[in-house]
Amino acid sequence: MRQRGTRVVALGAALVVLAGCGSKIAETDEEATDTATAAWTLAAPIRVDGVRTADGGRSLVVDAEVPDGTRDCVRSLRGELDTVEHGTVYVKVTYETRSLDQDSGCTGTRRVKATVKLGEPLGSRRVMVNTMDVYTPVGATPPTLRQCGENGCDPTPPRCTSSSYRQAVNDTDIPKHTSWEERGCDDTWLVLDLSTRMGPACGDAGDGCSSSGLSQRWFYRAESSGWRPVATNGDAGCAGIHKTLPELPEHLCASLPPLVRG
Repeated sequence: MRQRGTRVVALGAALVVLAGCGSKIAETDEEATDTATAAWTLAAPIRVDGVRTADGGRSLVVDAEVPDGTRDCVRSLRGELDTVEHGTVYVKVTYETRSLDQDSGCTGTRRVKATVKLGEPLGSRRVMVNTMDVYTPVGATPPTLRQCGENGCDPTPPRCTSSSYRQAVNDTDIPKHTSWEERGCDDTWLVLDLSTRMGPACGDAGDGCSSSGLSQRWFYRAESSGWRPVATNGDAGCAGIHKTLPELPEHLCASLPPLVRG
């Protein structure tokens, strides 16, 4: 009896161990499933490359850039209409991606197309994608829409006004928060001295704060979309600028002072 009882106890202990192992395996599989699910994250395109109409204007096709790699990096790509307000059609383009996981291998990019059903023709309304990029059919070559810039979809024509000068500065490849001084302007040409403060942000010079400024003289030509920067030169008078921009009128450069630097 004692020997039989010993075998029963041993068998029972073995079943307990096996049951425990089975439970552990189940938990491990569940954790692996949760990890795989957590790797997929809702995201917006890295960049929107363009928007065009389709289906007689009742749909939009959004060209976008998304992650890519050796594994599946994008799934459930969707384009949907959000709302229509004040002459603007708001659309969303989203997808799920593994790219936020450093071990996913999604280190490249590829282009995709997302279709958005509008239900009615776009007409002359603007399109905003993911509350960032704005496109308009006005002034565009169908079916492609025209992307609007920092100055909006309808920049003001070039004029000798302060708002027009600000637009010219915004279209120049210089740092933000740059100030300007107008040196000459007519219907075709504009001369601006641009000044950008450089160095660390600090208080007055008397407080031991030192800073410097970057000054540049830019010349602009009037185009339908606004002032276009065409040359830069800091020399006094016309001799320097006429080497690169001989068509600039004499009256806009003859009295130009030397560019103040510092």
